[in-house]
Amino acid sequence: MKGYWAWSWDELVMHDLPSNVDFVHSKTGRKLHYVGHSLGTLVALASLSEGKLIDKLKSAVLLSPVAYLTHMTTPLGILCARAFVGEILSDLLGVAEFNPKGEIVASFLKETCRHVDCYDLMRTFTGKNCCLNASTVELFLKYELQPTSTKTMVHLSQIFRGGILTKYNYQNEEKNMEIYGQNEPPVYNLSNVPHDLPLFIGYGGQDSISDERDVKLLLNDLKFHVTNKLKIHYVNDYAHIDFVMGISAKMMLYNEVMAFFNMI
Repeated sequence: MKGYWAWSWDELVMHDLPSNVDFVHSKTGRKLHYVGHSLGTLVALASLSEGKLIDKLKSAVLLSPVAYLTHMTTPLGILCARAFVGEILSDLLGVAEFNPKGEIVASFLKETCRHVDCYDLMRTFTGKNCCLNASTVELFLKYELQPTSTKTMVHLSQIFRGGILTKYNYQNEEKNMEIYGQNEPPVYNLSNVPHDLPLFIGYGGQDSISDERDVKLLLNDLKFHVTNKLKIHYVNDYAHIDFVMGISAKMMLYNEVMAFFNMI
């Protein structure tokens, strides 16, 4: 079972997302409008920077974009990254599957919450979401906390600690050399994202994961993007989950996304 989880988000960049896009394109014969949120934006940006997806996408909408995590303000995320929780689970305990509802991860979260306020776990992790009601919160907690690979959590922690977007670092020069042909993992150069691909970037002022300062670092990578091909939409009151489950999202965001699609 461990072999099944032996991947990081690099594999999503190289294999999963391109395969999904290829499948839909092969069935429809048409280019796709891609919409991603959080990790879905990171995978898309990295894929595009590697020259993938380019001939099959008509546009890309990136909501709560994650490319840099240097200024992440979520107390729970910061503590876990700085405490090398992912590495402890993976290397010391041999836990390949990061299951938030599993016994091992739950016990780690319980211990972590002795050091940060986890009374409102969603707010602690994602920021002060303005526009969720009880039913959307219940839906989120019931379905959204799905397993991923521990290696992916380690990889995200590496971005936070290192401040740059690189492929997975094996923390071993020989292993990095074997995989990449160099001692350090290669950098994903986001300035390679095609300058004429229509992009919509939506971000919020209360987001603890996709912090405004990190979004500005991303926008700096996109500074040579064709001006009329880049739409930036800022919602001051929105945090991370508002973008996908906010009761005002249609009015505040989705209408803008549809207008963006219709202009292409």
